[in-house]
Amino acid sequence: MHSHIKKVVLAYSGGLDTSVMLRWIKEHYGCEVVCYCADVGQGEELTGLEEKARATGASKLYVEDLRDEFVREYVWAAVKANALYEGVYLLGTSLARPVIAKRQIEIARAERADAVAHGATGKGNDQVRFELTYYALEPDIKVVAPWREWEFKGRSDLIAYSKEHDIPVTATAEKPYSTDRNLMHVSYEGGILEDPWAEPPADIFQMTKSPEDAKAEAEYVTIGFERGEPVSVNGEKLSPVALLTELNRLGGEHGVGRVDLVENRFVGMKSRGVYETPGVTILQAAHRAVESLTMDREVVRLRDALSLKFAESVYYGFWFAPESELMRRTIDETQRGVTGEARLKLYRGSCTVVGRRAPRSLYNERLATFEADTVYDQRDAEGFIKLNALRLRSRAQLERQT
Repeated sequence: MHSHIKKVVLAYSGGLDTSVMLRWIKEHYGCEVVCYCADVGQGEELTGLEEKARATGASKLYVEDLRDEFVREYVWAAVKANALYEGVYLLGTSLARPVIAKRQIEIARAERADAVAHGATGKGNDQVRFELTYYALEPDIKVVAPWREWEFKGRSDLIAYSKEHDIPVTATAEKPYSTDRNLMHVSYEGGILEDPWAEPPADIFQMTKSPEDAKAEAEYVTIGFERGEPVSVNGEKLSPVALLTELNRLGGEHGVGRVDLVENRFVGMKSRGVYETPGVTILQAAHRAVESLTMDREVVRLRDALSLKFAESVYYGFWFAPESELMRRTIDETQRGVTGEARLKLYRGSCTVVGRRAPRSLYNERLATFEADTVYDQRDAEGFIKLNALRLRSRAQLERQT
């Protein structure tokens, strides 16, 4: 609990939770509240938000389009790292939080606000991601987290409060699960998904068709990369936002990119999450294909070792920590030669690499061929094998003696 707060910048969506938060913070702290809405491609209607925010007591509203920065600086960094948390989760929510929180701090500075507020609950990962970013960028900022402070227990309490205070919200029946959407993915958690044995209902998915309902014909797509970053689809150069939007469309048509897992939250509990990430699922497969031609074996091993730590670091909210910045610079260095194209076949939930090419490929057909060749003397392999077998033979000989 904080005292003497003069001005708060609230991350605001105009929904029930943040509308109640806006009024509650004003009443509870007796301070000015500036609202801030980040557009990271969630597809929600952003018009009319200013009137709603002002009617609920905000002094002003910032609506910030962060889509290009989100894809260019965050999503592409994860693609270059081939980042997966616990083997399957592509980090769609985790990657969006630092870009949202960073802009919130910039607005707080511009507004000379002494506090920021967010709508994350006290049980999840997002509170950690928001607040670690706040403190990394503005160490003395005060943080208001209403779900950890107020007396309300759930949605019905919020609806009652909004009616009592004439807060203009459209209270609809609660979804039987919670969702988070951005340009990279949609996530589904809680409610009917809390039983890890129960299959997700077919009607919850927003970005992808089910593989059963997908097109009956396979479709091929060619993706171009420069220095590890996606730059073109089927030969057409596209901006980051346009490229990811197009691959989301293509992947969605073919039911690509659905994931269902029980994950370990940073706060210590296990949680069942269902995700759809069509575009980045395609991109990771394509990216690895181009890397297979262009990256040295040992550099790949080093980068893959970093990928696990990178994914963990993003998931836990440490985007602006020194180790994360070092990892991103190192991963960028590994990507200098990753320029080329991959060709993929999309079909009923699957995304298969069927071709790859690169102008500076390390793949040498003359070396790899099974036909007669003059570049590789097969007799050289005998000494190589015997040297590598030395410790194995020594152990076997020792075991015979005992």
